[in-house]
Amino acid sequence: MRAIIHKLCPFLSIRTPTIRINSFRVSASTRNITMSESDQAPPFDNPRLVVKKVQAKLQQEGDGAVVRRGIGRTDLKNLDPFLMLDDFSVTPPAGFPDHPHRGFETVTYMLEGGITHQDFAGHKGTIGPGDVQWMTAGRGIIHSEMPAGRETSKGLQLWINLSSKDKMIEPRYQELLRGDIERAEKDGVEVRIIAGESMGVQSPVYTRTPAMFLDFTLKPRAQMHQSIPESWNSFVYILEGEGAFGIPNSSPVAAHHVLVLGPGDGLSVWNRSSKTLRFVLIAGQPLNEPVVQYGPFVMNTQAEIDRTIEDYHYSKNGFEMAKYWRSQ
Repeated sequence: MRAIIHKLCPFLSIRTPTIRINSFRVSASTRNITMSESDQAPPFDNPRLVVKKVQAKLQQEGDGAVVRRGIGRTDLKNLDPFLMLDDFSVTPPAGFPDHPHRGFETVTYMLEGGITHQDFAGHKGTIGPGDVQWMTAGRGIIHSEMPAGRETSKGLQLWINLSSKDKMIEPRYQELLRGDIERAEKDGVEVRIIAGESMGVQSPVYTRTPAMFLDFTLKPRAQMHQSIPESWNSFVYILEGEGAFGIPNSSPVAAHHVLVLGPGDGLSVWNRSSKTLRFVLIAGQPLNEPVVQYGPFVMNTQAEIDRTIEDYHYSKNGFEMAKYWRSQ
């Protein structure tokens, strides 16, 4: 079966199946507050602190693409319900040609350039800077993701696991253009609310696995305080600049690091530098289910993975159109 997948998707990193149940747990309150530099103390009884720091390292993915992988590698296999986080950079002719998925969701958030997506169900579209595609692969999808235009395209792609009851649902898409994403700003802090809520503003995105995805920008000397639902796991990925996370006197952390957050009421961040700090705060409700992953397929048991490989090879049970479809 491994030969089958490699033959049909030679650009995918196929790893030996693994079973993982993540044990990080968190807690939170319901406050969303920004404060001036003079207010030093976090407004939380038990602020979340950084319990693990992982530098996203460069690696090749797809067909000639380069990614910084922060989650989904040896240092941080997963963080329930999150399976992977890639900070990608794609310059034509590189890209991510036809490949399958089953059992989870992908969230693609564009930072520069554009990505053109098409799948075997006839869906096609291009997302540009600031746009988001939230794709639920469910029982099966085959698609391509290729750069739009001649320039380098950059963005984030997050994989979110689906619960056992949702793994075989029909695929669906939610696409938000830059102008459709809710924003809020106060005291030198700007947030783009891709999923979840911040500063009293709620995103319209429906997350089948409950999740939060916030893009924060802090001007120099600004600070922010964001609550996170009590039972959710959470992490930060720093896009640019450096900041102090958790407590005011913590050591500043620079770009391209994933910061796993421990238990607490919420996260506080301080930008002590003279430059802008930008990061995403991502959180989600853990599923607490076994994870068996085989490349682009994520199920709960090895038997389900074996059936998925068979379904893909014989174009059935969600992959019926795979036999005839090729991206253009």
